[in-house]
Formats: sequence, C-alpha cells, structure tokens
Amino acid sequence: MAYSHVLHAYFLVPFIIHSLVFMTLMSSRPLPNTPNEITENNLCTDTICMKTASSDYGKLVQELPFGVLRPSSVSDIARLVKSSYNSSSPFTIAARGNGHSVRGQAMAKDGVVIEMSSLKDIGIRVSGNSSLGFYADVGGEQLWIDVLRATLQHGLAPVSWTDYLYLTVGGTLSNAGISGQSSFHGPQISNVLEMDVITGKGELITCSENTNSDLFYAVLGGLGQFGIITRARIVLDKAPTRVKWFQIIYDDFAKFTKDQEYLISIDHGFDYVEGSLIMENTPASNFFTPDDESMINSLASKKGILYSLEAVKYYNDEIINTIDEELQVIFKALNFKSEFIFSKDATFFDFLNRVRAEELLLQSLALWDVPHPWLNLFIPRSRIADFNQGVFVDIIQKQSLSSGPFLVYPINRKKWDDRMSVVIPEDDDDMFYTAALLNAAGPAVDPAVIEEQNKKILEYCNKAGIKIKQYFPHYTRKLGWMKHFGNKWSAFKERKEQFDPKLILSPGQRIFNSD
Repeated sequence: MAYSHVLHAYFLVPFIIHSLVFMTLMSSRPLPNTPNEITENNLCTDTICMKTASSDYGKLVQELPFGVLRPSSVSDIARLVKSSYNSSSPFTIAARGNGHSVRGQAMAKDGVVIEMSSLKDIGIRVSGNSSLGFYADVGGEQLWIDVLRATLQHGLAPVSWTDYLYLTVGGTLSNAGISGQSSFHGPQISNVLEMDVITGKGELITCSENTNSDLFYAVLGGLGQFGIITRARIVLDKAPTRVKWFQIIYDDFAKFTKDQEYLISIDHGFDYVEGSLIMENTPASNFFTPDDESMINSLASKKGILYSLEAVKYYNDEIINTIDEELQVIFKALNFKSEFIFSKDATFFDFLNRVRAEELLLQSLALWDVPHPWLNLFIPRSRIADFNQGVFVDIIQKQSLSSGPFLVYPINRKKWDDRMSVVIPEDDDDMFYTAALLNAAGPAVDPAVIEEQNKKILEYCNKAGIKIKQYFPHYTRKLGWMKHFGNKWSAFKERKEQFDPKLILSPGQRIFNSD
C-alpha cells in the first residue's frame, strides 16, 4: 500500500551495541598502504565520515574504507579513479549516494568511498528542443525529490519514478528504478537520453544510444560496475496538477491479479498501478478513515491475507469535468465489491512524495535505524499464483515475522531494453511480476531469523521451478551471479573487462571479487 512503501521499522537496534562494533572494527582493521597520489587533504578519515561510509540502510553489513572522498567537482572523482587505475596496487572505489543500499553495495572495504552528495557543479538544468522534447540534465548525486521540485517549476516532471524519492539519480539508474508507473513508461533507465560516466580507467565519457552506446547500455542497470554516473539527461513531460487515488481491497488473489493485469494493458487508463498485502499486523494507514481501517483489519483477521490494488489517475483542469466518467467506465470491467473501493484526491507532488511523512514519523520515534533484510524479486507471470500460495500464504503469513510492507504487482515487459545490463525473467510473456518483501528487524526480531526466511523463500522457488530474478541482487558466490545474469553473463563480463579491467569500481556488489 502507498503509505507503506518505505519499511515499517518498529524496533530500535541498541545504539551502544552498534557503536561498540564500529569501534572494534576501527581498532582491529589492517591499515592499507595509501597510494602517494592521495593525500590527507583529499580524503576524510575521521570517525564520523568513516562510520557513515561503513554502514547503509540495510544495517546488515559493515565494512570500513581507508578513506572517504568528498568531491567538489567531477574532475576530483576522475583523478581519484585514474590514480587507482595507474597504480601498481589499485584500490577499490565505491560511489555512495544517499546510503539506501541494503547489503553493503556502496561500500569499499579498505578502499575509498565517494560521497556523491558533495558534488556541486552540475545540479539540475531543464531544457528542451524539437528533436528531443523536454529533458533535464541532472547531476548523478541529485535526489529525485529535488528533481521533482526543480522540474515542476517549469510545469514538467519525469515520467517514471521510485516509490521513495530521497534516492540519488545515479543510484536508481544503476539498478533500474521501478514503481507503479513502470508499466506505462518503463523503469527509470528507459527514460534516459544521455549520461556522463567516469569509467574504471578514470575517463570521463559522454554516452547515449548513438554515442559510446556500449557504455550507455552497460551502465543502465549495471550495478555500478562500469562507471560512476555524474550526469544523466532525463526525459520530461507535462506535469499534471492533481491525482485521483484509489485503494481496492480483494480477498481473492486471482481476481486481484486479473484486475492488475487488465489495468496495465489498456490505453488511456490509470497512470500508476501497484499492489500490496494486508495482514492482521499490517500497520494503520492514513489513507483510510478509522472506521474503514477497522473493517479492513477485521476482514484481514478472518481471511489471513487481503490484497490491495492501488491505482492512480493523473488529471488537470483540462479533464476535470470528464475524469470521473472515464474512471467509472474502467471500474465496470474490474472484479471487486463496491464496498471495498476507497478513494482520495491529492496533489501530484503529495502523491509522489507520499512516503516522506511516514519516514519523518519513524525518525521522530527513533524507529528508523534498524536492520532491513529485504528480498526483492522478479517473478514470471505464469507462476505468480504458485508464488502467492508458496510464499505469501505458506511462509510469510504463517511465520508472521514482520509487518512488511509486502508489495506485488505486474510490469509490462515491452518498455525494457534487453541491451541494458539489468536482468528480468527470461521468458516470452509480455508481463512479469515484482514482489518486494521489505522486512524490518530489531531486538524483538533477529535479522538472522528473517534472513533464514528469505533463504527459505529462495529455496522454495528453486524447488518449485519458479525462475525468479533478484532485483537489488545479492550473491556471495560467482556461480550465483553467473546464474543471475544467465545469457547476459558473457556480455556483462566483457563490458567489465572493457570499462573497468582492474576491478576498481563497486566492490561491495561482490560480482567479480567473490569465489
């Protein structure tokens, strides 16, 4: 559900334990031979910056670099990478955006972490021309919330989003960037016209579909393996002003998925479609009135699991008089009971930034800084019913370790470009599903217990022959990565040899430095 797109963190990891672990690492780690090209004036090595660079949103991994670079310009980053590439003993480098990786992907043990937020020289510039339309040139360090604010000043906005906007442009483009708009506009990586990238050789290269295209497609969804994104040219369109926002509750998974698939297959329908689970311990939502919340919780208690279809229609003054009539035509084709549809009206900005209020609340309660053992999966459409029964019902509901949120919704395949590095299920179906199991842990729930549940889910999929692909993939063995990339592995490996032959970039992904 929309209010739950950021993990509900209900338990606080004791600060004292965390601090003791950090200080132990600081005192016991080996001191590397720092290259002569890097001086104390370039790198921050104090306790605060080192602690920040050694942890992330997941709180599952902690690895100390030997320094943190706070660049004031793109050239600072290029010099750092080039100094490593030219060294007889290259050191690893990881670009860190807003620290929202969950398994140490933006860390560089005994290497250098680049705090991208320090960059100042690109910012956000809105432009347009007759051949490209409107676009924004955006620094890779920029947060999507700031991109939204800047483009709305021109009556424009990007067309594809993530549910949470306090992520960097470079960070989401290194994965894919998905949300309920992905079926209509593709993931964020499908809405990039051009990029400036610093390769693992320290070269600053401008790339696009027609210029240095090998690098362009490698970097999009490339998990930071081929270059550091310092600028991206993002597609813009005319921004709506308001949205009609619906939650439709189902107790039948087949009807729920049938309606989701219908809504992403029709033209001129909704602009955003997602889905989520509602269970007995699902937190309260400010979307519903207290009476509605009570009724939904009572039904969830009886049924075990409910499914919420979330759909949003953008509008402005041009269609304000016809939008309700258009929506009623769409609703007539769906399979829900009239008493289980709920709606609200909101500004376009407030809808896109809907997760922020929840984040601030959790921070005020000191309930944000906890481990996040997430598992994000892409699932073949043909096996989603099996996944529901085997995972949602037989594992998640029965074990009841976390309140989630747990998201599940279909995505159109046609907007994904196979030339990009990102991996989706290898079949010929025109849709696949994403399931985001956004668990929280803490003193009452050991993260190791949820990790064991995640392992059980993966084992179930393997035994049942459900050929899932991980989104935000995590493997500790090279064989796992080879299986993940499948028929893309050879090209992925060749691109690494071409753009980062000394394996300098993004060691935290553990793709080329695992057994």
